[in-house]
Order: sequence, then structure tokens, then C-alpha cells
Amino acid sequence: MTELVETMDQAVKAMADREGKYLTFTLAEEEYGIGILKIKEIIGMLPITTVPQSPEFVKGVINLRGKVIPVIELRLKFGMESVDYTERTCIIVVEIEARSGVVLIGVVVDLVSEVLNIKEEDIEDTPAFGTKLDTDYILGMAKIEGGVKILLNIDRVLSTEDIAVLEKAA
Repeated sequence: MTELVETMDQAVKAMADREGKYLTFTLAEEEYGIGILKIKEIIGMLPITTVPQSPEFVKGVINLRGKVIPVIELRLKFGMESVDYTERTCIIVVEIEARSGVVLIGVVVDLVSEVLNIKEEDIEDTPAFGTKLDTDYILGMAKIEGGVKILLNIDRVLSTEDIAVLEKAA
């Protein structure tokens, strides 16, 4: 009985952990969100230095106030078609938990929308798609104004191998 109560307590805590403020952004006409506590800053596009022999989604590195930060293009990581950057394209600098500690990574997105306060009752679990689709990186689906925003667990968007490649690039 005690194990059941503990399991239920953990489930309730996990659900409550999803509630909060999210920075929302667009990729290929779809809306996504990242927990605001993971965001370090939002910057316009900077010159990106390519890193030879890196995966296609790794655009390279930028020099942000003397710190070298790896940059990924989320469109490519998610298997979407790359598009030319516009004046609204920007880089979101996020903190990712890695084995070596906290790593700063730049994420290229089409445009940043807004910061939303999303309540737990507006967040649903990721639906089962009936196949072995890896959706661990999706924190949940937020129902907002008749639409759905995909909430990302940015720590899980990149695999351990991806993070190791990025750390070497930086």
C-alpha cells in the first residue's frame, strides 16, 4: 500500500513539475515551448562557425561574449526541412543537463512567440502513436486557444551522444 501511495505521489509531483512559464516559439508553422528556467537568453542570428564532420543538425559554434557555444538547428534535429534564415530567425541559448554538468547550447528557431503561463490542467500527456516513436523529449501537449503547443524537455531533445559531440565542438 505504501508503494502505491509513493508512486501516486511521484506521478502527481511529475505533473505539477510541468506547470509554469514557457517560452514559445515556431518551427515550420508548429508551436513549441521550453520551460523558462532552461532559457538563458534569446539572441539574433550571429555568424556561425561550422565544425567539420559534425552531424547535419549541428550548425557550428558562436562566440557569445567570449564564450564558445555550440549551435543546433532544431528543424534538422526534428527531421524537418531547413529553410533560409529570416530577420525573425533567432537563437535561444538553453541550459542542458549533461554528464559533465550544465552545458549551454544555442538552438536556432524560426521565431520566438511569447512567454506563457501554462496550468497543469491545460497540459496532457503525449499521445501514444501506436508505433515505436521516441517521444521522451516531449514533456506534454499544452492546449492553448483552440490549438496545441508541444512542450519540450530540452534535456532530452539531444541524446547523450549528441551532447558529447557538442561538447567537443565547443
